[in-house]
Amino acid sequence: MASPSTRPPRRLAPYGFLAPATLLFALFFALPIGYAVYLSFRAVRVKGLGLGSHARQEVWAGLSNYSSALADSELLAGSGRVLLYGALLVPTMLGLALFFALLLDVPRVRFSAFSRLVIFLPYAVPGIVASLLWGFLYLPTVSPGYFLLTQAGMSGPDLLHGNGLYLAMANIAVWGGTGFNMIVIYTSLRALPVEVYEAARLDGCSELQIALRIKIPMVAPSLVLTFFFSMIATLQVFAEPMTLKPLTNSMTSTWSPLMKVYRDAFVNGNIFSAAATSVVIALATLVLSFGFLKLVNKRADGGS
Repeated sequence: MASPSTRPPRRLAPYGFLAPATLLFALFFALPIGYAVYLSFRAVRVKGLGLGSHARQEVWAGLSNYSSALADSELLAGSGRVLLYGALLVPTMLGLALFFALLLDVPRVRFSAFSRLVIFLPYAVPGIVASLLWGFLYLPTVSPGYFLLTQAGMSGPDLLHGNGLYLAMANIAVWGGTGFNMIVIYTSLRALPVEVYEAARLDGCSELQIALRIKIPMVAPSLVLTFFFSMIATLQVFAEPMTLKPLTNSMTSTWSPLMKVYRDAFVNGNIFSAAATSVVIALATLVLSFGFLKLVNKRADGGS
């Protein structure tokens, strides 16, 4: 048995528990971010014809990569497309998630557990798999939906060209993300005190009135949380457009900002420009996210 003098101080025990998580965070999160920031200030200088072992030299570039990224018309156009995509996606997805959560929270609802599983199940499907699945359903030559419409003498919408592409992209994200947001909102609903509902029913309120006047205002923090996560995911959309790109000529290699980062880094081989663009995207996401939270907190303080 160790004497009291040889025992490690108890105040060091929490740091021992935190050490593995801190180490993994530093290796796989903080270190890559730091390296990307470092690369964003570098560039390659080519001497002569670029031949020989010392013809290409990495040098300090200052803010030139950032100025080029901010002035890039492709990045600005991709940001505009992502904002339009988010304007279609986020309200639809959160509206459906709230609608399903309210339906499942109705007293004496049948097959509640099965319904929750069915709504949540698409979230378990990886984004690439879901994009491939829906992508082939959008192709008129192989889609059973287009086949049935043709047999009925009707023509289906073109979802892989023009503005239909935004609907196709949003549909994939709605199908995959509604279940997760529904679970978050439904969990918040189940945590509300039952006495509030009983008092409202005694006062003669219908289930619709209870939902509109009691449930939705009381789960507003969950709605803010899901909107916050959905906004971040929308700004960083990559898997869906990258998977649909081989299926249509309307999807460019810079359709979204992250697709431009991928093209610059792995197609053009310019990792320094790609690093600067990724830092700009991260900072823009950070500013928009904290700006939204600041606005919500300000309105909440004003309302109280």
